[in-house]
Amino acid sequence: MSSPNPASNQPASKDLLASFREAYNNLEILPLLEQEELDNFLVDYGGEALEELEQLVEDSPSGDGKIVFTGHRGCGKSTLLAEFSRQMRDRYFVVFFSISDMIEMSDVNHINILFAIAVKLMEEAENQQVKIKSSLKDSFYKWFAKRTRTETEEFGAEVSAGFDLFKIITGKLRTEAKIRDEIKQEFIRNVSDLVATINEIAAVIEASTEKRQVLVIIDDLDKLDLAVAKEIYQSHIKALFQPNFRIILTVPISALREVGLAATIQTETNNQIVQMSVSKLFKKGERRETGAKPQPRPLATLQEVLAKRINSELVEPETAERIIIYSGGVLREVIRIANECCRICLRLVRRNSEDTNIKINNKVLAEALNKFRIDFDTRIGNADYEILENTYIEFKPNDPGDQRFRDLLHGLYILEYLNGKLWYDVHPIVADLLKER
Repeated sequence: MSSPNPASNQPASKDLLASFREAYNNLEILPLLEQEELDNFLVDYGGEALEELEQLVEDSPSGDGKIVFTGHRGCGKSTLLAEFSRQMRDRYFVVFFSISDMIEMSDVNHINILFAIAVKLMEEAENQQVKIKSSLKDSFYKWFAKRTRTETEEFGAEVSAGFDLFKIITGKLRTEAKIRDEIKQEFIRNVSDLVATINEIAAVIEASTEKRQVLVIIDDLDKLDLAVAKEIYQSHIKALFQPNFRIILTVPISALREVGLAATIQTETNNQIVQMSVSKLFKKGERRETGAKPQPRPLATLQEVLAKRINSELVEPETAERIIIYSGGVLREVIRIANECCRICLRLVRRNSEDTNIKINNKVLAEALNKFRIDFDTRIGNADYEILENTYIEFKPNDPGDQRFRDLLHGLYILEYLNGKLWYDVHPIVADLLKER
């Protein structure tokens, strides 16, 4: 697929179908990871979170701090971590990867997270052509060959034929459940051997890169099911945090609303938790007031997000503002709503090929929002609506630790805000459902 193109502020020079298709392509719900994507679409967003991460990394007293990064799904964490990894590369040996690219998400555990760290350390060392003694490199190769149950000779043949050893291992981890299970069984009672090898690899890298210290950043752990996240971060957090270098890990924001799990993470990280907040378009309760206007600064930021992705000639200004308001300030929701509007317009253009005035207006937005209301409504029941109603009225749940509440928070039915104090509100689209009931 061709790379997406930034939206122009000038009238579209292509025909309407091509213009909406380009906008639709630009509005894919994916993090900005590649430099071209960052150049085209990055806006000044999440600056406070970046500053917090830098402070914790730079000022780690022992050099092996573990930092947990959290926030609502779709608030821009992956893009921010990718940008942060680039900013730190001149000072640290940075390894940044998504756990979803390494392990089937339903099969993630503390053992294969640690094994993935080992693989990515070696892969990044290869990519940066770090000069590691041949004897050490060979010993690492043999260690990986044994643990992945692949004959050393097979590795040797593949590597000599031009294959990347660690890409081969990554493929095995991602696609072969048997390999993942065998790794788990080997290290479940002997995690110290795995950690010792990780630490040895890191030490060799640091010694070979002019003492650049290792920083590992693991994304997408926040997308784990809550039960899996609890198993990793409560039952096995001590093992996960054993490597003696800096690691940043993501965690679902809903997991931190369980008292026991939050206390464990706070203790084991020395309270090094960074939360990326949702854009606060309105102060507490302000959104409910007739004629309420969004706060200018967050509104302008999200308007810039849209402007970089969709030609201004394709959307009514009033409608663009309403898209942002209905997002609740969640970056992903801005993109998702605008993406659905483009889908509707693409159908309209094909249906009315002679009409050159088709654009995203309030009628198109209403159709898109109705689709999302149905999607939200079909996944919850009466008990959930009771929690939503209480949260809407009181700006907080009766019990933040309740599993149903945490599921609603995880699913973006409920949004969490920080305006000096912590408070909650119902997603604007879900609020419409409450009013209908």
